Amino acid sequence: MDTPEVLLLSRADVAGLMGVSDYLDAMERAFLACGERAAARSAVLDIPVAGGTFHAKAAALAQPARVAVKVNGNFPANPARHGLPAIQGAIILCDAALGYPLAIMDSIEITIQRTAAATALAARYLARRDADILAVIGCGNQGRASLRGLVRELPIRKAYAHDVEHAAATRFAAEMGAEAGIEIVVAVDVASAARASGVVVTCTPARKPFLAAGDVAPGTFVAAVGADSHDKQELEPGLLASAKLVVDSLEQCARIGELHHALRLGVVNARAVHAELGDVVAGSRPGRTSREEITVFDSTGIGLQDVAAAAAIYERALASGRGQRCRLNR
Repeated sequence: MDTPEVLLLSRADVAGLMGVSDYLDAMERAFLACGERAAARSAVLDIPVAGGTFHAKAAALAQPARVAVKVNGNFPANPARHGLPAIQGAIILCDAALGYPLAIMDSIEITIQRTAAATALAARYLARRDADILAVIGCGNQGRASLRGLVRELPIRKAYAHDVEHAAATRFAAEMGAEAGIEIVVAVDVASAARASGVVVTCTPARKPFLAAGDVAPGTFVAAVGADSHDKQELEPGLLASAKLVVDSLEQCARIGELHHALRLGVVNARAVHAELGDVVAGSRPGRTSREEITVFDSTGIGLQDVAAAAAIYERALASGRGQRCRLNR
């Protein structure tokens, strides 16, 4: 018996198959499975090379029975030197019951969209429901996707945009303001933008922290997205110590997230983590419990997000006829 054909999906294919709400639904399923202990995940494998790093993440879902392995290369100098994306890679989706590969798909769009959807999902539980001012720190593709998700989840009427490249923030304000139908103001100073906002999302490649506890007003929700390796950091450890801290994965955040830096400096210990997001989604741990508390979501990106998104994309691709087919066992 021949195994089924493998579906090859380009970035354009992937982008045409799921929208913001679809990714949010997929992330809700992924984190619910996490909280209900109905999924398996592996640690991140990092492979440093000259000029960058490769990392691999893998996870399995029980329903549907799917395993996905994502391999991404992160080469920060690519855009300036070669005109290539800084982060690029592929996801292999497999049937978890019989072991054969189902699809190979570009990972760029999935990584951006599933990360933004996790931020919006965390905001559902950790942000004030009337939070209407947003600060986006980092105005690249991830910042844009984060804004799209958050305006679906919260009554955002105004946003501040900050980027180390002022021109990027200016473009972001003009383009995303028109798209989202909200006022977006370019902010020169991170701290002042954060203090004026009820939601702050940081999505930068920073290696040094730039947001401290004193920069965040009571009742603010902070989503820290940029730290996905041990050398990246956006938040001062004191901010984590002063907040209700929710992580996507305790083990992973302790290795490569904002939590990693706070643990290394002894500012907090693992008991300071309130919950994993999956526990909050599943209802075994509470989310926000007061208007005044500061909440922080440490988002490193877990393999379950990739497998949930890839499984949904695969089913949509089959239904729509997108992608190219081949047989690997011939």
